[in-house]
Amino acid sequence: MLLALAAPAGAWAAADGTAAATAGPSLHPGPSLHPGTAHAPVILVFGDSLSAGYGVPVGAGWVSLLARKIAQADYDFSVVNASVSGETTAGGLARLPRALDLHHPRILILELGANDGLRGLPIASARSNLDQMITLAQARGVQVLLLGLRMPPNYGPRYTSAFHRMYLDLAHDHHLALVPFLLKKVALHPQLIQADGLHPNALGQPLLLQMVWPQLAPMLRAKAPTG
Repeated sequence: MLLALAAPAGAWAAADGTAAATAGPSLHPGPSLHPGTAHAPVILVFGDSLSAGYGVPVGAGWVSLLARKIAQADYDFSVVNASVSGETTAGGLARLPRALDLHHPRILILELGANDGLRGLPIASARSNLDQMITLAQARGVQVLLLGLRMPPNYGPRYTSAFHRMYLDLAHDHHLALVPFLLKKVALHPQLIQADGLHPNALGQPLLLQMVWPQLAPMLRAKAPTG
């Protein structure tokens, strides 16, 4: 059975636990950067408006919450948010080399692909772009945590299945930690989604962090790679 949120066109929905969105505009602008503390290893969050904190108060986005959680847990890491609203995988691939040069992260949290999917862009291209980004990061000794999303059934079973499988295959091929569906805990709850029907509101942001943290925490506890 298809369950839809009580929200305007473009709202997330789910079938058998899979979130969906009707075709519509790309994800929207949000803040670009949360500076981290000096001299600590860097976690670079590299995504679109779902990670840029679109539509929520400054400091309420899941990446800001992550930075506070890391500080409270006394991990010696800083968090830099290089997410750009509306970003596609092609745009991310173009930006990533400079971001790696600038921030020298130990961990890359990669959250891209939603805008490719919402625009119906070829999955093969999105997968290739993500593959290249992961390869670039790993070649520099950067650990990668991949955040996946889902596409709506109205794109057809072939597209939606291939979109979901893209993240699973990339994680398998590159031996990555994976969050299969970032919005799993908010997609079916209209009280956690903004009026645009796409972006989690301030109440939903901690639930995004709850999806990320179990995969990220072991990476924080691991020793830095050598060589």
